[in-house]
Amino acid sequence: MQAALKERILNRESGFLFYGLTPPKASTSDERVREIAEKQMARVRELNVDALILYDLQDESSRNSNPRPFPFIETLKPDVYSRNYLADLQLPKIIYKSVGKYSPAEFADWVHTADNELSVFVGSPSKTQTDSLTLRDAYQIKNEQNQAMILGGVTIPERHHLKGDEHLRLFSKIDNGCRFFVSQCVYSVNHTLDFLSDYYYTALEQQRPMVPVIFTLTPCGSTKSLDFLDWLGIDVPHWLHNDLQHSSDILHRSVDVCRSTAAQITDFCREKGIPMGFNIESVAIRKEEIEASIELVASIHAMLTH
Repeated sequence: MQAALKERILNRESGFLFYGLTPPKASTSDERVREIAEKQMARVRELNVDALILYDLQDESSRNSNPRPFPFIETLKPDVYSRNYLADLQLPKIIYKSVGKYSPAEFADWVHTADNELSVFVGSPSKTQTDSLTLRDAYQIKNEQNQAMILGGVTIPERHHLKGDEHLRLFSKIDNGCRFFVSQCVYSVNHTLDFLSDYYYTALEQQRPMVPVIFTLTPCGSTKSLDFLDWLGIDVPHWLHNDLQHSSDILHRSVDVCRSTAAQITDFCREKGIPMGFNIESVAIRKEEIEASIELVASIHAMLTH
């Protein structure tokens, strides 16, 4: 399965569907972690997805000095969680790696011995934060130590709205070895289509191939979660923010919005031949929000296979 996914990515195909999870808290007992893993594996086995994304959380307070709506809690390393607890899940795993957490020697050792073959490298959340390892250095280490690993990058459509150069960042990361991208959570269709348009026409003008862009969709289950989206810098248009904030059922309203967002992105990409897909994020622990993510996976799968 992993070889087939790698081939699809390298062939710049379209229609990918991923499911994103956060590993349990680092302080969780081994017995409890195994219980969580069994439940997550049972859930994921029922989904029509191509891969499981495992996030590597980092404290982003250096990027935003406002109070964090939810406290930052260290989680298990995604590669450790995958290897030690999710080995029975026969599905490709895409391991996020926050490179600033590691020294160059530590990172080189991990890249050289990594048993996963798909990874997304994440840089520092803020230019003011000084890390021992930069994203560019991480790319160089990977290219020197492990050519077999399929490397992914992060893209942020909101950043394109502010700076107008997100598509150029993609091409720079492609030059450094990235073969696919996963976006930050998307709630602004216009910012996303602006970014995709520049990505497409620049590729056309420069006769460069486009690699797949996977757009993350996240159900929002409460006004506090909505505040967290704002804190993370995810642009929720004012009208939509009002709709969600005043909705009698914010969770299902957000799922409807995610479906509509996905449909518009899919239509745009199909018309222009932009390779793409979606990642349905499930980072909440409430049963209702988990069920909403499962519902959204089914809807997006039907959309992509239609």
